[in-house]
Amino acid sequence: MTLNHNITVDWFYTSALEGKPLGINAFEPEYPFEDLASLFDAQRKSDAKLVKLVESWKPEDLSTLRTLRDDKPWREQTDRILMHLFQHQIHHRGQVHAMLSGTSVKPPQLDDFYLGNERDQAARKDDFAALGFSETDIWPQREWQDS
Repeated sequence: MTLNHNITVDWFYTSALEGKPLGINAFEPEYPFEDLASLFDAQRKSDAKLVKLVESWKPEDLSTLRTLRDDKPWREQTDRILMHLFQHQIHHRGQVHAMLSGTSVKPPQLDDFYLGNERDQAARKDDFAALGFSETDIWPQREWQDS
């Protein structure tokens, strides 16, 4: 239920960020996925859509946007919507992590920093490949200097 909630909230805000707010329709049905594989696929597509959208923006695109709340239009600040959306994801993914910790299912690693050093690059190589990321997608290449 929690991960279904995450995806519908993503749809609510991403549609507004695209300039096509779904409003309450984003939550119909409230729990759109019955199996984890379909939910996982939908979440990956939603995440990719949001990344592509944000990458396309220019500074002037970051002022305000229109959302629909209770089917009434509201003007909201884009940066605040993004902060809320990311915080919402982190909050509920943390809940799922805690729930899995009480079962025999090993939860994914969520509390490691990805700092970009060689050790972290090696540790995250498979995760990045599965997500379709590369080191240069996340961090610009820099020469490492020991202090």
